[in-house]
This record gives sequence, structure tokens and C-alpha cells, in this order.
Amino acid sequence: MAGHSKWANIQHRKGRQDAARSKLFSKFSKEITVAAKMGDPDPDKNPRLRLAIKEAKSQSMPKDNIERAIKKAVGGDGDAYEEIRYEGYGPNGVAVIVEAMTDNRNRTASNVRSTFTKHGGNLGETGSVGFMFERKGEVVYPASVGDADTVMMAAIEAGAEDVESSEEGHVIWCADTDLNEVSTALESALGESDSTKLVWKPSTTTELDLDAMQKLMKLVDALEDDDDVQRVTTNFEASDEVMAAL
Repeated sequence: MAGHSKWANIQHRKGRQDAARSKLFSKFSKEITVAAKMGDPDPDKNPRLRLAIKEAKSQSMPKDNIERAIKKAVGGDGDAYEEIRYEGYGPNGVAVIVEAMTDNRNRTASNVRSTFTKHGGNLGETGSVGFMFERKGEVVYPASVGDADTVMMAAIEAGAEDVESSEEGHVIWCADTDLNEVSTALESALGESDSTKLVWKPSTTTELDLDAMQKLMKLVDALEDDDDVQRVTTNFEASDEVMAAL
């Protein structure tokens, strides 16, 4: 989906900003601690932890921070976080999925609902927009790793489902349950990826003009500023002109 890829690019640029870096690292630390707590603290034996560490490294999170997050789980110091998914509609009917980790369900639900309301959206029931997305594994490589045919062959051999290649790079899709195996096989063939993670991939999209995109960005920024929110996904579609004007 073009909209999804563009949104990923916005997220990538935003994540590189120093102002967002400490908050981003905090979210990665929480995910690493929870993953280590739920399984083995050795990433080689814990696919979820391995992927969490890989994503943290892709955003230049220091090794010390990663090790500290794992030790917190091993030492039993990590808070008891609950994973919750919220679904709703943003401005102009854009579908929004909010993934959170919280030690206080009531606080998080209240904050998320309030944020939707303040920014022209509304929080729905679980499943209200989920049918517009598919849970997929996403592996991103830079364009420099090879041409479209080279990456396609590597993806097929790794067991991936699809590849989207452009001047910006290659996005490889696979079943959510296959992400660990596919990413490992791709690493052997193509080297380290830019990003490896589970995502909600839109199956239908909503076209937005510049005004609507600006409103949506305000909602997403406000949601991401909540310490309990791990990630936000939308199903917007926008022209290159609109994206360039943001």
C-alpha cells in the first residue's frame, strides 16, 4: 500500500529526530523487557525478543539500553504490563489502530479516548476497524542492497509472500507467524535489514487531502506522545504532492 509505505517513511524520519529519540527508546525498552519476561532472555531462543532488539538497533538504540532492559526482566524488576489494542476512526474516517502496553488499563483507555475526541476522531470497539488491516511481517531493505529481481529471488527463497520495490528501497512482506524465519533467511542472503517488525497492513485505504493529513498527523502525534502507546497505524492514502507539503 502506497499510503502505508509513505506513513512508514514519515515515522522513520520522525524517529530520527533527537526530540523523539528518548521517548522512542523508552518504548523499545518496554517491548524488550516484556518480550524477555514472557520468554527466554536469550534472543536466539526468543523470536519476539530478537525482533524487538533488531528494531531497537535499527533506530540506533545504544547496546547498554538494550542490555539494561533485558536485565530488568531477568531480575524481575519490570512492571507487569498488559498489551492492549484500541481501534477507532480519525478525521475524515481514517481507520486507526493503537497498540499499547500499560500497567493501568483504565488510565490508558481514558487517555486514548480523550485524545481521539480532542482531535476529531472517535474510539470504537475492538474489531471496529481491524477488518481493514492484515497482520503481517515487514522487512525493509535499502535500495542499495540490490535490484528488484535480486531481492525478489531472495524473498521467494526465504518464504516471503510479496515484495514492493521502489527507488526508496524494498519492502518484503510475509505471514506474521513466519517473520522470524523469513528475516533470518533474508539476513543470510542480503545482510542486515533496515527494519524488521510485525505491522498492521491496510487492505483498504482512505484518500486524504492536505488539510485532512495535517489533522491526522496531529492525532497520531498526540497518541504517540502517550507513554503507554507503543505504536499507531492508520490506513490513509495521499498523493505525493500532499506528502511533500507536510
